Amino acid sequence: MPKSKRAKVYHLTQVSKKTRENKDKLFGNIRDAIPEYQYCWVFSIDNMRNNYLKDVRRELSDSRLFFGKTKLTLRALGSTPEEAQADGIHLLAPYLTGSVGLIFTNRTPEEIQSYFDNLTQVDFARAGTVATRTFTIPPGLVYSTGGEVPAEHDVPVAHTLEPELRRLGVPCRMVKGKVCLGSDEQGTGFQEEGYTICKEGEVLDSRQTRLLKLFSVCMSEFRVQLLACWKAADGGVEVMEGAREYIERKREEGKVGGKNKKKSVGGMGEVEMVDDEEEEEEDEE
Repeated sequence: MPKSKRAKVYHLTQVSKKTRENKDKLFGNIRDAIPEYQYCWVFSIDNMRNNYLKDVRRELSDSRLFFGKTKLTLRALGSTPEEAQADGIHLLAPYLTGSVGLIFTNRTPEEIQSYFDNLTQVDFARAGTVATRTFTIPPGLVYSTGGEVPAEHDVPVAHTLEPELRRLGVPCRMVKGKVCLGSDEQGTGFQEEGYTICKEGEVLDSRQTRLLKLFSVCMSEFRVQLLACWKAADGGVEVMEGAREYIERKREEGKVGGKNKKKSVGGMGEVEMVDDEEEEEEDEE
């Protein structure tokens, strides 16, 4: 059967694909920043959110922040003493694995550490996130927070949400114009423990994350972890607490995913590098 000329795919996205010019520009910007700043930090991000990362850029407007692919970042800094663009900066290479970025700054290490220690933003979980606690909707009248706050301080969910809740697997019903678990507002006939959406420690799927969002339950935390700091004054690298554990965790994740590659860097022996899939983002002056 001949191919229909009407069967065309129209892409509605407005995001343009990164070109070679974009990569070369990011590569050059990283190298240009090395001699201009006294410190270079490697950081990782838990539960990446672009809007929160933009806030970090604004707060550190006197610094340069790069968040791109690790291979490109590694080549820009240099992974061996011969390739290093500054004395000792190649020692950062083992920490360039996973979802990591660079911060070039002249602020003191104490100031940077203090800022990120106090930086925490909660958000709704996405599919693939591990549930931080068990969330259960109690039987009876369904409230907008699913029982997270006392009933006298809460309001029942809108009746228009009932079809959506049923579509997502919640065994609710309409009773006198109100959404209930059970045959009445007291939950008669429904199991006493209620309906469990997720249990602590399990990996959330898209259905569960949608339900958690409907009940305004946040289980995701945007946090920046500092891994290592290079100092231009002596060419040394200070390793932060938790950095070794981060590398071990990424190594195990790489083994499970089958994407790990062994590479000798910076005299540290074989370190498994895992490519991240984040789009490159250039910092703006």
